[in-house]
Amino acid sequence: MTKRAVEANFDGLVGPTHNYAGLSRGNLASGHNLHRVSNPREAALEGLWKMKCLADRGYVQGLLPPHERPHIPSLHALGFRGSDSEILAAARRSSPAILAATASASAMWTANAATVSPSADTPDRRVHFTPANLTAKFHRSIESPVTARMLKSIFADESFFAHHPALPSISQLGDEGAANHTRLCAEYGLPGVELFVYGTAAFAPDLPGPKRFPARQTLEASQAVARLHGLSDRQAVFAQQNPVAIDAGVFHNDVIAVANGRVLFYHEQAFLDEGRVLADIRSRLRGAELEALRVSEREVSLADAVASYLFNSQLLDHPDGGMMMLVPQECREIDSVSAYLDKLVADAGPIKGVEVCDLTQSMRNGGGPACLRLRVILTAEEQAATLPGVMMTDELYERMTIWVEGHYRPELSPADLADPMLLDESRHALDELSGILGLGSVYDFQR
Repeated sequence: MTKRAVEANFDGLVGPTHNYAGLSRGNLASGHNLHRVSNPREAALEGLWKMKCLADRGYVQGLLPPHERPHIPSLHALGFRGSDSEILAAARRSSPAILAATASASAMWTANAATVSPSADTPDRRVHFTPANLTAKFHRSIESPVTARMLKSIFADESFFAHHPALPSISQLGDEGAANHTRLCAEYGLPGVELFVYGTAAFAPDLPGPKRFPARQTLEASQAVARLHGLSDRQAVFAQQNPVAIDAGVFHNDVIAVANGRVLFYHEQAFLDEGRVLADIRSRLRGAELEALRVSEREVSLADAVASYLFNSQLLDHPDGGMMMLVPQECREIDSVSAYLDKLVADAGPIKGVEVCDLTQSMRNGGGPACLRLRVILTAEEQAATLPGVMMTDELYERMTIWVEGHYRPELSPADLADPMLLDESRHALDELSGILGLGSVYDFQR
């Protein structure tokens, strides 16, 4: 018997060290805003408001907490010695770029936290999680141990949830998590098709690749995750990202394509072999016909798609049928994108409405609505087994707002990252937060 299931979104909460260090080559917004003064408090409140709005609309909405930053264990592993304040000062003097990397709040973009396969797709009928190793960028490669602890704390019941370690941290197995993975299905509780998108194949050097920016996800990593989750050939499709898109700033597939249910919304430049990708999905999708919403270069240029983050929108089931699209406000600031959205709704297709959210602080670092969330499909039983403290409610929203306003700075410059008081403030805040959410001791400083 098919079990009814829902899509739960777990958004990453922006951390107290949110800053603009320009660490992500290939992410144009990250580079353009290098060394700007950030506002961590505003960033966290923007994210909380997004979560609250979706919860108020009846969507299942959870929260994933920030990581400890600056990450002293990483600095220690790189040879910095002394007290915490001495380590920070030494890193600031000799390698400010490394200090900035260990202070990044990038764990907020939980689309990169893990790849998740629902129980409807897996042979043991459990939800499977594999944290992403994120080997392409140092500042993100240090995230997976704590991410794994958080996921195991939130999804702890082994009768419902299976947790795999991150893939080996080598470039040939570079894994960027759900930012390069999406799922199509007739219903959430039915077996679906999991689409894995890769930029390069480590052991196929003749494969076409980008020339300007590096490809982050490998075919071999995608295949390994599919094997770990027990997916059959009928359930997995592997598609190569178009190198042209990567060179235009599409560092992850979720900047150029998004899916929900039977709908795949994508730009014509998203996939290297568009026809084969669509055919593979159609041949595997059971119980529904694929509805491919293709945006042409004439309608929205690749450059405008990257600037607006149109495809980093969230596609959400609409209560009246069809779907609602949650877009960043930048989509209404670019004429071609705004006009396209108006036409999309007027065409009476599956998209019934467009909602705009303000994520200015995140967008300046290259993270839109879909970057901020990890999708986890859950049955009623699985939802009941999920840690309740992380689920968004009116009470949690009010408590988290007070927490943010009490612990986050309104301004942060690159020089502030070496401030030992910032580290103390962050640790105190996260220690309090883990108690609020009921997480237990997930942080290195707590262990």
